Amino acid sequence: MLSAKLSALAAALSSAVEHLVQSLTRRKSIKSSLDAETKLDKCLSTIDLTFLGIGCTLGSGIYVVIGQVAKSIAGPSVVLSFLIAALASVLAGLSYAEFGSRVPRAGSAYVYSYVTVGEIWAFVIGWNLILEYVIGSASVARATSTYIDAMTHHTMSNFLTEHAPINVPSLSPYPDFLAFGLTILLSVILCLGMRESSLINNIFTIVNLFVIGYIIICGLFQVNAHNWSIPYEEVPHPEVNGVGGFFPFGVLGMAAGAGTCFYCFVGFDVIATAGEEAVNPQKAIPVAITSCLAVCAVAYILPSIILTLMVPYYSLDPLAPLPSAFELVGWYVAAYVIDAGAICSLATCLLTSICGMPRVVYAMACDGLIFKFLAYVSNRFQTPVIATMVTGTFTGLMALLFNLRDLVDMMSIGTLLAYTLVSICVLLLRYEDGEDESELANGPSSSPFNFSPIEFFQPRNNLPNKKSFCVVKIFLLVEVVGTVWSGLVVLYLSRQLHEAVWWTIVLLIIPLLLMVFSLVVIWCQPQNDTSILSFRVPLVPLIPLLSVILNVYLMLNLSVATWLRFLVWMLGGFLVYFLYGIRHNGDHIHCRDSYLELSGSNTDSLPSNLANSDASSVGESNGHLATEKAALQSAEDHVKVLAVCNTLEIAVQGPSIKYVTPVLTLSCHKLSQILDPHLKRRP
Repeated sequence: MLSAKLSALAAALSSAVEHLVQSLTRRKSIKSSLDAETKLDKCLSTIDLTFLGIGCTLGSGIYVVIGQVAKSIAGPSVVLSFLIAALASVLAGLSYAEFGSRVPRAGSAYVYSYVTVGEIWAFVIGWNLILEYVIGSASVARATSTYIDAMTHHTMSNFLTEHAPINVPSLSPYPDFLAFGLTILLSVILCLGMRESSLINNIFTIVNLFVIGYIIICGLFQVNAHNWSIPYEEVPHPEVNGVGGFFPFGVLGMAAGAGTCFYCFVGFDVIATAGEEAVNPQKAIPVAITSCLAVCAVAYILPSIILTLMVPYYSLDPLAPLPSAFELVGWYVAAYVIDAGAICSLATCLLTSICGMPRVVYAMACDGLIFKFLAYVSNRFQTPVIATMVTGTFTGLMALLFNLRDLVDMMSIGTLLAYTLVSICVLLLRYEDGEDESELANGPSSSPFNFSPIEFFQPRNNLPNKKSFCVVKIFLLVEVVGTVWSGLVVLYLSRQLHEAVWWTIVLLIIPLLLMVFSLVVIWCQPQNDTSILSFRVPLVPLIPLLSVILNVYLMLNLSVATWLRFLVWMLGGFLVYFLYGIRHNGDHIHCRDSYLELSGSNTDSLPSNLANSDASSVGESNGHLATEKAALQSAEDHVKVLAVCNTLEIAVQGPSIKYVTPVLTLSCHKLSQILDPHLKRRP
């Protein structure tokens, strides 16, 4: 009797663990995502989406970052820094473009992860996108307020510092009411409709682009090629300003500048976030993303050329490089035009950042991973008003009270992690076994390992199958591990590498060889047919893997303090997920369809509360169906049957996986019917 109870307990624990794993890795199907109707207003054209991306991407970088990188990091080679950064951004942008043509839904990388790698990774990405948008929007709000304050000779900051100081570490020296007011005002505008918000963004973005054109045209009359080849003797304080020439800080300075310039291109993913509101998203999203990155690349590279040719790089003002450059050549009027462009640029960046944030929250709330009330959409304005005002208010409070300098680096983790996972998702969808999509959607499936090494390079089939997909996943993991390995060697053993210490060279060569081998193996595997897609990433798997390598390396460069803050943020996110999200996901329809497939029934035989369920109802896990299948296979064993029944009871009563659903009731009812010939029916 004791052994039977222990066996039952072991079976219950095993099944509960299996059920939890299935819950963490369950996936949304692409078909159901496409078929789901949207309550949002589908009003955005390709031009609107393009301007949305330009407004979010072409922010303060054009007016501040160019001067900072040119003066103290790269010199005139800032031109190449922006070129490299643009190419690196294109690698991630291509993956977003393909996914946008596959799954044009609100949520961007969150949705892409949900349909490819599973729920827990989708939650991680979504939770970090919220962090990225909150800190990014609050930072832009503070930057806008600071810029306006500087134009008024710091009247606001001096008054508030004197009359309302905040003497608390890590908080702002004074409450920035202007930043708070701007954030709330733009949040209200976004609530009134996407059409109106898009019109405002288009106007401000056009003004910003005209100002950039003005800078380029006027600057052409003041260029001096000598500023790209300044000799060492003419450089003041060479210990600070470098050695002159085109690479005053060396090639490494140019590479370091590229890392800084890369973050200037962050923001194009807002196009994918707002894709659900596009008129023709499958075609509009890829065109908008590629057009946005092309325009932004030109808008960053050409002014950097003009700026470094107009004046010596070391004479630039790092806080206001463009106005100071024109003042140095005697064009004082240009400074006022540049100020107008800067205000428009910051305004559009703030508007589009606040626009993207509630769409991610809305997508997660629709799936039940965060609180469902955030998914409310106004019937009149067709916008997620609650999500917009909640996130806008939270962002405004951050801008009002906090000193965000220490938190800005946390934006990078969320962005880079999203870029990495989207590139991985493109690879997995290209190589996955399309014949068994339902099994992949329901959780982890066991991949066969009985293949010979020759199949790494010469697969037996021309179409993807379980074997080829298993090979791709294994060597994709090797690629990621090799990237982390080589990145850590370069970062922490750079001095030994520079001195050519043999063991450090070996430590670097081993992962590089593994990465090259993995790339060749993945390239040899068969891919799915993508001819029906309106946009496809070229040179797969090379381009997605290059994007993964670059993003992982940039993440390794972040400070330990940034990673610790990131872990604290994720701890809060996991509390939300395991206490709420895992029990309120939106898979009710998927559970119903899985039951019909198992039982061979139709909706007429289902109870009304299950047959009439829709995608907005509170959904639960389909892991009970897998438990039911296991029970049916072992019906002749009385002890195993009791263990399965106990497992169902534990799943209902457990604190972390409390799934009380019509599906569970239906499963128990059908289980008792089928087991009736083998044992007495349980009450």
